[in-house]
This record gives sequence, structure tokens and C-alpha cells, in this order.
Amino acid sequence: MSYEDGWAAINLEKPARIPRTEYSAESHWDLITAVTGIDVGVKSSDEIKAQAGLCFMKAWEYDFFWSTLIGHGDLGEWCTDMGHAEYAAGGVDRRDTITCPFENAEQVLSFDPWERLGEKDPAELTRRFEAHYQASCQAHGFGVNMTGVYITLISGFIGLFGWDMLLLAAGTDSERFGALAHRYASWMQQYYDALAEADVPVVMVHDDIVWASGAIFRPAWYREYVFPNYARYFAPLIESGKKIMFTSDGNYDAFVDDLAEAGVHGFVLEPLTDLEYVVERYGQTHVIVGNADPRVLLTGSKAQIRAEVERCMTLGRDCPGFFMAVGNHIPANTPVESAITYNQVYQELSRR
Repeated sequence: MSYEDGWAAINLEKPARIPRTEYSAESHWDLITAVTGIDVGVKSSDEIKAQAGLCFMKAWEYDFFWSTLIGHGDLGEWCTDMGHAEYAAGGVDRRDTITCPFENAEQVLSFDPWERLGEKDPAELTRRFEAHYQASCQAHGFGVNMTGVYITLISGFIGLFGWDMLLLAAGTDSERFGALAHRYASWMQQYYDALAEADVPVVMVHDDIVWASGAIFRPAWYREYVFPNYARYFAPLIESGKKIMFTSDGNYDAFVDDLAEAGVHGFVLEPLTDLEYVVERYGQTHVIVGNADPRVLLTGSKAQIRAEVERCMTLGRDCPGFFMAVGNHIPANTPVESAITYNQVYQELSRR
């Protein structure tokens, strides 16, 4: 069963079946129709979409549902809108609006989250986390659910300032940019303290700390201003017995060890991060989620798709906390037959 296998993997108990999760596949309407037989598309009602997506996730045996609660909405009027490229089926997510409340590096470097975003009611934050977790359990209780934070630190900067202002400020004065990181982290700590009080077993920490080529800033800067704050975030979560999963897009090879030292229990990986290294160092001690390459599903042959699944499953097979997944999405333009081939190979190899 999905929950049992997922929970066993979260607790490093090595279930007989390698569990899995996916992202975005449950809104790939052509794929869902092919798998479930439900006629669903971009113009279908929200009710039909939800029903079809749920049937698909059961058919593909999702064991783990990636989710966070605290995102850009908590940044209020100070959030930058960078627009959005077309990704979802039918291009319904495309947005061409671009606005930024910051006009220069000085405004970024002097930003005080406590002054602008304010103190939060800890009891209300805890209630929000618990309500989000319970809603997820009610929506799909057949797998492991979670709540968490999307705008942990660097992703909070991206949400607040946008890439242009963020990079301009970082290049203008790295020490003041670090001081800004400390101020932001002290403000974010109230969310993590409240999360520690919440009755939830698994926490997702999302922070896009890198991009495709690796570190955005000097590695020493992260080790002075990012990871010590992570350790402070995570301390109350660890004390309360929660499992901490960490997600970053891009290649975070350089920081896998730093993250483990900060206290994370699991790594969610895109294919750009080296699965072999993570397995070698942490395969017996940490949860590992990923990391098949979505580009192989997008353009590869059946043989190439099989080879990619075999790569991941071979590396993860002896890891007690390994979950198979395409990292980070199966987008709507993925050929249906390619996605089905991927799932067939996974099913074939899923029994240990």
C-alpha cells in the first residue's frame, strides 16, 4: 500500500517495493485520460480535474505528496512579479505582468522584513500549518503528506526582489547582502518555530539555493549566511521529532554535505544534482527522492527512457529511504507514450 511503503521509506525501513512520487503529472490531461479513461482536459470543470487527478495518482501509486504552505502570498505587497512562462496544458499559467516594488540596490539592502512584513501570531501560524496538513491528508490519504515553507531564504529573496534586483544587491555589497539574509532569517524563524509546534510528522523545506550550473553566490557566502540560519530553523523541528525534507532546483552538489550537517533528513533532487554522490554518502542515513531526467521523457526513445529509469533504480535500490521520481516535473508537453513507458519500467523494477 502506498502510505505504508512511503512511511516506511521516510523512516528508513526499506519497504519491499520502492515507493515513488511525481510532480505535475496529475495535471497532464492527455496522460490522465490515457491512464484512467476519464475524459478530462483544460476546459473541464475543477471537480472533474480533481477527480481525474486523484484517480491518476492512485493508478500510478503515489506514496509521497510534495507540498508547502508558506509562499509568496506571505510576502504581501513587497512581492515582485516576474511574470510566468507557459508551462501548464493550454498555457493557462502564462502571465506577462512584471512589477517590482524595489527600484535600486540600496532599497533591497536596507529592507527590514520585521518592519515591512511584521510579526506573526504564532498560534495562528501553527493552526495554518495543521489545517494545511489535514486538508492534504483528506485529499489523498493514501500516501505520506506534509506541509512546509517555500520561501525559506534564497527563494524568499527571489520572491521579494526578483532576479534583477537580487543579483544587483548581492554584487553591490556582499556583506550587507549577508546582513539582509540574517534579518530575513530572523523573521522567517517565527514560521519554523510555529511549525515545530504543529501536529505534522513531515516538513518540506524548499529553497532554490542554486541554479543549473551550481552556486549563485560564492560558496563561502552560503556557509556564513545561509546554512547557520538553516540550523537555527531546523533545531526546533528536530527537537519536536519531525522529518525534514529539503528541495532545491538546480545543481546543489556543492552543498549536499552542508545540508546534511544542518539537519535535513531527506533530499529531493533534480537530475542536475548527482544522485550517485548522494547515494554514496547518505544512501543509508537519509531519504532520497529522484532524480530521473524529464528531458529524456520529453525527447528520448523507449530504450533511453528505460536506461534512465534503470540508472535511478539501480542507484536507489539498496537505499532504505529511496523514492523514485522524475525531477522535477512531467510537463504537459511530455509525449503520453513516453510517460507510460517510464511508468511501465518503474513498475517492472519496483520490487526489491
